[in-house]
Order: sequence, then structure tokens, then C-alpha cells
Amino acid sequence: MKKILLLSLSILLCFSGISQQPKDKASFQESKPGYYQNSIMKDSQAIDEAQQPPKTEKRFRMDFTGLDVPNKVSMYKQEWHTPPLSQGKTGTCWCFSTTSFFESEVYRMTGQKIKLSEMYTVYGEYILKAKRYIRERGNSTFAEGSEANAVMRDYKEFGIVPEEVYTGMETGRKFHNHAKMFEEMNSYLHSLKSTNSWNETIAVETIKSIMNNYMGEPPASFNWQGNTVTPKEFLKNVLKLNMDDYVDILSIMQQPFWQQVEYEVGDNWWHCKDYYNVPLEDFMNVISQAIRNHYTMAIGGDVSEAGFDRSTQVALIPSFDIPWTSIDDNARQFRFSNATTTDDHGIHLVGYMEKDGHLWYLIKDSGSGSRNNDEKADEFGFYFFRDDYVKLKMMNFTVHKDAVKDLLKKFVK
Repeated sequence: MKKILLLSLSILLCFSGISQQPKDKASFQESKPGYYQNSIMKDSQAIDEAQQPPKTEKRFRMDFTGLDVPNKVSMYKQEWHTPPLSQGKTGTCWCFSTTSFFESEVYRMTGQKIKLSEMYTVYGEYILKAKRYIRERGNSTFAEGSEANAVMRDYKEFGIVPEEVYTGMETGRKFHNHAKMFEEMNSYLHSLKSTNSWNETIAVETIKSIMNNYMGEPPASFNWQGNTVTPKEFLKNVLKLNMDDYVDILSIMQQPFWQQVEYEVGDNWWHCKDYYNVPLEDFMNVISQAIRNHYTMAIGGDVSEAGFDRSTQVALIPSFDIPWTSIDDNARQFRFSNATTTDDHGIHLVGYMEKDGHLWYLIKDSGSGSRNNDEKADEFGFYFFRDDYVKLKMMNFTVHKDAVKDLLKKFVK
């Protein structure tokens, strides 16, 4: 009987895969100049005249040597998406990832392949930030960051235009650089405190003039396939996007589950309370179900972990951090509460595959870390997230409500 039990246990462990976690290796690794220093900053040198050389530092990180990781795009079942695009030297990942998400949504629902303008949305977002800053007499955040659902709010307020109509790119540049533009806007708004000059009309016009100088003025209307349309008409009649069809799913213990709550991070600068907060198990289940059912997601969380590797472009949770089986709501909340999980980055989840008992997710990324390898390779601009990394470090996602309709039925109205 003992032999039978031992044999059964051995077979179970062999086939469960995920129940046995190998001990991952780690080492102190020296950071090297990558795409950001070699491409983006070289393009920006004319703008940022006095650049400091990058500091060399060693960080304790996971050693991926010899590991068989699925870091080839061709291995993944994918939904349609536009090619990865760099956000340059800007803090606008929230816009790049969510714009990419809506491009995929337009294709999913209408079959149209349309590249949308990120900078049109960024322009509108700065207007809304400036207005709130003025109305709150300087007690509102004015920064480059924001959240995925800001794009939904901006589309409602301003509409949207194709990339070809408004690029927002400075003449002669290959990459966006908002360093000086943001510095000018930020300095101007802070000066209003000392002068107590809270005239909203004058202040917003000044903010617009600064952005017009760097990004150009967005169009009030434009030609699309022989017709003159406004950005709002383009959103409704061409893209056929309804912003009320999109929801934000969150999983965090500091707010009640099964209620709509505020995501308490700095980038939620307008204190949006529309996030549907669910337990972690439900959070993970709807992600896997959504992508299997052909829904992509704009997803956000932390990308500064020891198992987040810019050479293999893989993200996983190493055994020396926490075992897979121990990742739960408590482990997730603990890291959020002590700020080892932060609201770092917005990305676009566009595909998946299964390997050794894990789901892996294909992540389209606008940041420079996913671009440190061969620029001509299919993997340029992508990451590969194992499910445990999503479970511990990704905090929220935006998706079409039809993908989570059963989940939404559980909420108290």
C-alpha cells in the first residue's frame, strides 16, 4: 500500500508541474547602457544639453542562465495589435498602452486597422490636470503619469484622431521628449501659488501655448476618407467605440471586495472611484478567460523586480522571493502596503501560451527596457510575463465589459 501511495504521489508531482518550484539562481548584475541611453537619449541630446553619464550600479537579480523560457513572439496565440511603439522620454506609458488597447478593440469589433494618436490624448490630459490644479488651488497632482481609464475620460471629453493627423512630435526628432515642456508647465502652475493668480481661462490658455510650442496644436476637425469630421465624430462614427462599454478591474485588500472603489495611487490624480475590486483568484481567472476569448487588456502594475529581466524580456517571481503556491491576497497586499509593489507602468496584454503548468502572457510595451535586444527581431518591444508575476505584481486592468459580464453581476449596485 505504501509503495502504491508513493508511486501515486510521484506521478502527481511529475504531472502537476506548477506544484514543484525549482530553486532559482541569483547574482549581482551590473546595469549596462541600453536602448534608452543609446537611442532615445542620443536623439534627445539637442533638447537636453547637459546630460549626465549613466551611473553604473550592480543589482541583485535573478540569473536566467540556462532556463528554458518562452521568449519568442511566435510561440504565443495573439490578438491583432499595432506594432510596438516607443514612448521616448515621456511618462506616458498609461496612454501608449491604452491607445494600443483601443486600436485592438477597433479591429476586434470593426475589422479596421487604424493607428491612433497618443499625443492628442496626452494634450487633453494636461488640460484636465491643469484645470483641476487651478480649481484645487495647487492641491492636485500635476505630473506626467496617469491611469488607463484616463484615456476613456479623455476620449469622452475630446474625442480622438488618427496618428497621421496629429503626431505631437517635435520637428526633427525620432522620439517624444517632454522634459522641458513639462518643466515649463509645472513651473508656471507653481508660480500661480505665489501670485495667487487663479484665473482658469488665462492659466489654461498659457498651458496650451506651451504645449503648442513643443507638440503643435491639435486639429479641431480633419479629413477622413473624403469627409470632414471632428475628433468626437471620428470616435463615434468611424471607430464605433463607446467608452461606457469599458471597465477597470482591481484586486486589493485595503478596499472592500465586490464594490467599486478608488485606486489609491498618485497617478489616479482625479481620485476615480470606478474600479471594480475583486479577490485575487477572480482577478486571475478573468484575465485568462478574457484573452482566451479574444479580448486584450490594458494592464498596469510593478516592473522593478528581481525576476523582471531586460535581457531575456521575461518576468516571473523567483523562488527566493516567494513560492508560487504562497502568492495570495495577503502577499499581494503586503507588498502594496509597504511600497515594494508600486504603480510603475502601463502595458498591453495581447496574447498567451501554456508551458509547464503555467500560463504565459505576451505583453506589448512602450518602455525602453523591452528594446535592449535586436531591433529587427519580432521580440523587439515585447515582454513575456509568467502568470505568477501577474498574480503578485499587476494591480489592475481595463477591458471590455462583455469579457467580464459574469463578474460584474456579483457587484452590489
